Amino acid sequence: MPARVAKDEPFGDAVGPHRQRFLWIDIARTIALMAMVVFHFTRDLEFFRLIPPGTTLTGFWAPFARLTAGSFLFLSGVSMVVAHGREVRLGSWGKRLATIATAAMFVTLVTYAALPDHFIYFGILHALAVAGLFGIALRKAPAWSLMGAVALVVLIDTAFARSLDLSPRWAWTGLSRNVPPTVDFIPIVPWLAPYLAGMAFAKAVPPGKLEPNWPNFVQAARLAWPGQHSLTFYLVHQPVLVAMVWLISLVSS
Repeated sequence: MPARVAKDEPFGDAVGPHRQRFLWIDIARTIALMAMVVFHFTRDLEFFRLIPPGTTLTGFWAPFARLTAGSFLFLSGVSMVVAHGREVRLGSWGKRLATIATAAMFVTLVTYAALPDHFIYFGILHALAVAGLFGIALRKAPAWSLMGAVALVVLIDTAFARSLDLSPRWAWTGLSRNVPPTVDFIPIVPWLAPYLAGMAFAKAVPPGKLEPNWPNFVQAARLAWPGQHSLTFYLVHQPVLVAMVWLISLVSS
């Protein structure tokens, strides 16, 4: 039984009124959002010097951040196939792309105002927008072909990542060694790989076959709710976290 259709799902393709959506995808996205909150809360503690500088760049936190970002891209690739695998709905896809691109621009402007020397010029939303262009172009590719594309992205990353003497304006590709400082950086190479892997997975294993027979559907739908409103959650969570950490810093000072 599908959950209620949600209108706000720009981390994954929106599902139209005649399309089934799968709770397992939404719940997986909810888990990714919770992981993101944990990481950003820790980074905010670091920013306010409540924990040692560099904490989130070392040890457990570095792979945790990569896994969290990769999960968003993977699930977005799965959602691309769910929404457009049989037929392309250009209106829905275009609206989604415009929403993500607008949100990405908003993040860039806000972080530039707050952190002009480390603003986000190509973060997770920027990567999702560009990945969506690849996704719509490769929507008809079979799973084996998509996995070949994943291998190609990994190969390019291994051979050329941040090694070419390109202008900083090409930093978003992941190939330029001239990368301006930023608090969040998700370049196309290698981050296109998990998106394409998600598409390949959805082609190889029909997502409907992975939907459990939820023993408590209402509870499962509640767990899926944040994942169904992931963009709103993403845009709101960081101001809330910063306010919380700021209050903690005042109390502890």
